[in-house]
Amino acid sequence: MKVYFIGAGPGAPDLITVRGAEILAKVPIVLYAGSLVPSAVLKYCQAGIEIIDTASVHLDDQMRIYERAMQAGQDVARVHSGDPAIYGATAEQMQRLEQLGVAYEIVPGVSSFTAAAASLGVELTRPGISQTIILTRVSGRASAVPDEESLAKLASHKATICVFLSGPHLSKIVSDLRLHYLEDTPVALVYRASTPEERIHRSTLSRVLNEVDVKDWKLTTMLIVGDVLRDDLIAESQLYSSRYSHLFRRAALSGESL
Repeated sequence: MKVYFIGAGPGAPDLITVRGAEILAKVPIVLYAGSLVPSAVLKYCQAGIEIIDTASVHLDDQMRIYERAMQAGQDVARVHSGDPAIYGATAEQMQRLEQLGVAYEIVPGVSSFTAAAASLGVELTRPGISQTIILTRVSGRASAVPDEESLAKLASHKATICVFLSGPHLSKIVSDLRLHYLEDTPVALVYRASTPEERIHRSTLSRVLNEVDVKDWKLTTMLIVGDVLRDDLIAESQLYSSRYSHLFRRAALSGESL
C-alpha cells in the first residue's frame, strides 16, 4: 500500500503532470483539497472509486482513512493544489504515515507562482536585474511567518518576490515592500492563474492600492514584485550569444569570446 501526494497544478486540469494523471487513473481512493483543487482534475480518476473532499476533514480523520486503506491494501492518491512542497500541509501527513509504516511518494506539480509568471508572459530571473526568486506569504491563523522572514526584511534583498495568498493582505504587503523598493517598481496581481476565473492587474507599488479594490482580490491571489516585470527591460543572457563558447558550441564570431 502506498500514498501518493500529487501536485494538481495551479488550477487548469491539463496542467497536472502526466505521472499524476496516470496515478489518479489507477488508485481506488482519492483525497483532494476541494477548496483549492478544481473538481475538473478528478476527470482522470476511474469511475466508481471512493473520492473524498478533505476541505471539511481534519487531519486525524484523514489519517483514519489512510489506516483503513492500509488494512485493505489499497493505494491512495492525496491531491494538493500547486506543488506539494510549497505550502502544501503535507509534512505532517508524511510524518504520521512514517509512524504507521506506510510508504509514500511525492509527485511534483506546477506551482501557482510559475503559472502566474506564464500568464504575465515574463521570466522571473533576468541577467543583471535579479537572479533570485523569494517565495513567501504573510502570517495567517493556521501558520505564522517567523519574524526573521517578515516581508519587510525579505524586501531588503530587492529580488523578485512572489507572495502567495496575498489577497486579504494587500495593504500591508505594499506598505512593507515600499520600505525597500522604489515607488515605480512594477507589481502584478494574478488571481487564480490558469483558470477561467483568472484576472490580472499590472501596476507599480505607488499606484496599485489606488487602482484596485482590495476586496476584489481574494485569497488565491499571487502578488509578484520586482524590476523583472518592467516592460522596457533590456537584459539578455550571454548563454546564446554568438560570442559565447561552451562545451556544446564554439563562439561564431572572431575576436575575444565570452
